[in-house]
Amino acid sequence: MEVILKNLLLLLVVLCLVFLGSCKSGKQVDGTLPGAELSSESNETPDEGGEVENEMQRIHFDYDKYNIRHDAAAIVEKNAEYLKSNPTIWIQIEGHCDERGSAEYNLALGEKRASAVKDYLIKLGIEKKRLSVISYGEEKALEAGSDEHAWSMNRRAEFIVVSKGK
Repeated sequence: MEVILKNLLLLLVVLCLVFLGSCKSGKQVDGTLPGAELSSESNETPDEGGEVENEMQRIHFDYDKYNIRHDAAAIVEKNAEYLKSNPTIWIQIEGHCDERGSAEYNLALGEKRASAVKDYLIKLGIEKKRLSVISYGEEKALEAGSDEHAWSMNRRAEFIVVSKGK
């Protein structure tokens, strides 16, 4: 019973932080925790006066981990170069998990993944104010299924362009 109460309290705290962060200045909460990976899809996000092409790639994580793997570090570094070349772009880093684990645990793990990517981008010279994080836990699966392939595709961090200033 005590474990359930602790998990519910953790979920409540995470949800409050997300809600409060979203209310203040219309931006998502930006937490800070170590280790994650990036996204490799081309997203288009509406912006002030048009579409913004997202040339950043997603990264994937090992099971139950949030550290950035060696192979993913090169992708994060390439994404950092893109951000340096486009200093008016602000991004949201989404942390995602596979379906294994409780909803509360996966929300926390997704946040750790997104925060690890954010921390690495900051170390690579990207301004903290241009980065925000959010966790979707297991809620936004990239790949349907309950096998190792689907799980490995769903353990990821995505880079979403949220603003392109002038």
